[in-house]
Amino acid sequence: MRYSDDLIEEVRSRNDIVDVVGMYVHLTKKSNRYWACCPFHGEKTASFTVNPQTQMFYCFGCHKGGNAITFVMEYDSLSFPEALKVLADRAGVQLPDVEATAEEKAQQNLIQRLYEVNKLAAGYFYSARKSERGKIADNYFKKRGLTDETIKHFGLGYSHMFSDDLYKFLKEKGYDDGFLKETGLVTFSEKGGHDKFWNRAMFPIMDERDRVIAFGGRVMGDGEPKYLNSPETRVFDKSNNLYGLNYAKLSRKGYFLLCEGYMDVISLHQAGFTMAVASLGTALTDKHATKISKYVKDVYLTYDSDKAGINAAIRAIPMLEAKGITVKIVNMKPYKDPDEFIKALGAEEYQKRIDTAESSFFFEIEVIKSRHNLEDPKEKSDFYTEVARRLLEFSGELERKNYEDAFVKRYNVPYKAFDELLIKVAGREGPKNRGDSYEKNQESPNREYRSKEEKQRDEKLLQPQRLLLTYLVNEPALYKKLKAVISPEEFTDNLYRKVAELSFSECESSGIVNAARITSLFEDKDDQLKVGEIFQTELKGDMSEMERMKAVEDLVRKIKLSAIETALAAAAEVGDSARVSQLFAEQIRLKNKNTKLF
Repeated sequence: MRYSDDLIEEVRSRNDIVDVVGMYVHLTKKSNRYWACCPFHGEKTASFTVNPQTQMFYCFGCHKGGNAITFVMEYDSLSFPEALKVLADRAGVQLPDVEATAEEKAQQNLIQRLYEVNKLAAGYFYSARKSERGKIADNYFKKRGLTDETIKHFGLGYSHMFSDDLYKFLKEKGYDDGFLKETGLVTFSEKGGHDKFWNRAMFPIMDERDRVIAFGGRVMGDGEPKYLNSPETRVFDKSNNLYGLNYAKLSRKGYFLLCEGYMDVISLHQAGFTMAVASLGTALTDKHATKISKYVKDVYLTYDSDKAGINAAIRAIPMLEAKGITVKIVNMKPYKDPDEFIKALGAEEYQKRIDTAESSFFFEIEVIKSRHNLEDPKEKSDFYTEVARRLLEFSGELERKNYEDAFVKRYNVPYKAFDELLIKVAGREGPKNRGDSYEKNQESPNREYRSKEEKQRDEKLLQPQRLLLTYLVNEPALYKKLKAVISPEEFTDNLYRKVAELSFSECESSGIVNAARITSLFEDKDDQLKVGEIFQTELKGDMSEMERMKAVEDLVRKIKLSAIETALAAAAEVGDSARVSQLFAEQIRLKNKNTKLF
């Protein structure tokens, strides 16, 4: 389903971006821009800007940018049509009924029916818990210390011990087997349909908009697996949803308590800690961290205190910190998890543990220390070297020095000797990238890991394309020179090529580049954010006219040479010798600095 470009532009243009963003965050005007702490990642110093002239926002910290539609999509986790509807209603623009394609209608219908059947199943499980057969689950929840109010609040239920109860119930409601296969609630074999969950205490999983999207089930008895979660469906992505987030986002405490399981979240909420969330049967992912950063700037990790919990925390810390989140660790010893702790010592003592939570840095140092026998001189030296490596992950020199001072003081290490070691390690290994420590271990086995060198190579190719487009936005008069020497087809990145096509077309028709309008032409949120970043690239100031034109010419040269390299590889692969010769000649011409492009 797609509205006309003119209608999209009308909605966008009638929603001033300063007013729209101002509904969500407090903006402060400085010079000709508005500033705020970024709502998309945690930060202490404002790096998020809104430009009323270009009607674009941009964060210099997380590099997200776009127009008013992009902002609403990202902030409220909405699709393009949903965000457009929000802004259309705000501006009093009536959106016409747009006829969706048959495929779009089928997908919309499938998603709507998935929400519908999940809600129906949640009600079924909830009612089953209150039945005679459901006493086993009801007693389980009561033995875990949950009140009737808490059980109702989280919609806890029971799946009967007969393996086709829910299946028969849903069939009676008119759902066919083809659809039920898509729900994750039913499995099929040669004997027919069977409930995915049976004889389990049930935990409905809701998204940020309070829609039931999946379920978790705890077996009643000794069956395996102990906990079972819904498979991924069109409405459930376990790597992008957090249990309890629909309630935690309303807590307004400024931080989240990040747990490992359903019962930890529920016990903490019942004790008054309504800012608790947990990942769903999976380790924390980059998507989880991004979602958390939208709501809070601080996270208290309250994972299990066993070895598995410690390892999970070590993996989560750099992931969260890469999003600008400050991380602290709640010490629950001698108890294993928040649920046990609350039952044993109560909410007041747990609050004390929050108040005295350890910084993530010293938690990591203690873990490193536990791996070494400090009575052995070599292992002690290895311990100091590992600490030095960790300190080099701090990007700011002052921050690194502060932590270095704190470390040598706490562990009674000679400052001068350790500082010399730090300098030595830095010279040998160079500065560290905090995000690299978790990127290799992302959960998806199909995720391609890109080394630092590969990322730098990609950035080297894209930067000239991004800078040239930024010059064109700021100085559309350049188009007359550019169109004679370079075409959009020479932009090697697909997204950049499309932006170049649109920018060149606008210059041809109107003589200006409307960055906010072009951004709206991309319905995918990630594409919008990337386009926003393209249009917010900073250019060097204080350049003379001659220096500026020389810079533009150099950018064009780099883009054309990069395009030639791509074309050479393609021509060589198919054995087109004539094309190869032609491209080589053009490459030699462009590499000659005496060759003037305009």
